[in-house]
Amino acid sequence: MPELPEVETVRRGLAPHVEKHRIFRAEARRRDLRWPLPSDFAQRLEARRITSLARRGKFLLWHLDGGETLISHLGMSGRFLILAGGTEARLPGRFAHDPAGAQEFPTRHDHVVLVLAGTTTEPLRRIVFRDPRRFGAMDFANTKHLDTHPWLKGLGPEPLGESFTPEWLAERFRSRRAPVKNLLLDQRILAGLGNIYVSEALHRARIAPRRAGGRIGAVRIGNLVQAIRAVLLEAIEAGGSSLRDFRHADGELGYFQHQFAVYGREAEACPKPGCNGVIRRTLQSGRSSFWCPQCQR
Repeated sequence: MPELPEVETVRRGLAPHVEKHRIFRAEARRRDLRWPLPSDFAQRLEARRITSLARRGKFLLWHLDGGETLISHLGMSGRFLILAGGTEARLPGRFAHDPAGAQEFPTRHDHVVLVLAGTTTEPLRRIVFRDPRRFGAMDFANTKHLDTHPWLKGLGPEPLGESFTPEWLAERFRSRRAPVKNLLLDQRILAGLGNIYVSEALHRARIAPRRAGGRIGAVRIGNLVQAIRAVLLEAIEAGGSSLRDFRHADGELGYFQHQFAVYGREAEACPKPGCNGVIRRTLQSGRSSFWCPQCQR
């Protein structure tokens, strides 16, 4: 499932094509994705202007004039395609499992279509949400009260935001017996992190994924906060880590996957200078943890 860097990359790829544009027509080609769409989904979008495209955790926020926001989640296989005339798509959310070559429209997996009004110099533009597995989701919220929506309510701070500090994280970890990796995957503690970047950040901070959160000292928590920020910023700069699924705006695979220190590197030598450890994979709550038992304690 896409994590914060992938969603942020999609946002940056889409924003120039949708912001300040008015929705001429909206189409809901089925009644539900992961959950049912609002019954008046298309009507609430038509004639609305997209004032800005933002992100909260792993959610895209389509702020509309009129005081509403469309909340969307990519799920496991969702991606957005941009069509400007013809049927060939530009791909700010292209996936590597797609057949090679141009992406044709429509397919049976194209569930939501937004037709953006054109200008004298620009044709109509279609934004298509394609989701073969239908784990994506869309819903509306009052823009002034976004934090009360069930999907956003209770989300922790953004890991790249000012409120994410060592002091804040230490307070959340205080007396907690749960493994640090499980705590960091809890979206109520920190929004947007997933399995990949937690593994990478813990390795940089030299913290074992099974160590109890309450047993991590202040200095190491400070190192962990710095590692989380650094890993996310590098991944965003590289265009998101695609693994098998994600491609960024120009259709090229993100490159951060080639910089992974531990994720997907089971049985390989630890890349930390001076460490002679070997990367190990273990399961935690049904998810793979990649770590070095030599330098992560």
